[in-house]
Amino acid sequence: MGGAVSTANSLTDEELGSAAQRGRRKRILDATIALASQGGFDAVQMRTVAEQADVALGTLYRYFPSKIHLLVSALGREFERAEAATRDKPIPGDTAHERVMFLLNRTTKGLQSDPHLTEALTRAFMFADASVANEIHAVGMLLNTMLTRAMNPGSEATSDEDVAVARVIADVWLSTLVGWVTGRTNAGDVSKRMDVAVGLLLRD
Repeated sequence: MGGAVSTANSLTDEELGSAAQRGRRKRILDATIALASQGGFDAVQMRTVAEQADVALGTLYRYFPSKIHLLVSALGREFERAEAATRDKPIPGDTAHERVMFLLNRTTKGLQSDPHLTEALTRAFMFADASVANEIHAVGMLLNTMLTRAMNPGSEATSDEDVAVARVIADVWLSTLVGWVTGRTNAGDVSKRMDVAVGLLLRD
């Protein structure tokens, strides 16, 4: 039941009309992240999330049609926090390469500090199918915003080339996280591989 596939989409904050509805969505995501931090992907069960968030199980499914929708939305929430933390502050670095690596290393370390949560969110991202396209798109847009801002700080215009480069960097970074979560690489390898990839894509 927790991993049921659905063609419906998660409800976003923008789609929820009242403060009570937005608060309910926040409680659901808070409960999801808390459970994932404690026990990883398997610890997140829809019934348990509903109980901890103090909502009916049917209400939970109206907000998030499946466990994968729920966890990918939680991943988006984590990236929203990371984006907000750097939004109004200059990103250190004299070159685009240095700024992007600062951003990636900071975000990576934050994720690696909570391995159970990262395992749950990354596995959900891996398992997501076409039914989770909107949630995946939202995650991608957040990453693109963070990366293009690091590439061109202070610029109001973002070129198509910058967006394309940011997407490739995001894809490679998520791939390295999958390698770390599945035990194929260690924490240091993530930074080393990203440094090589970013260096090839951003030749300052």
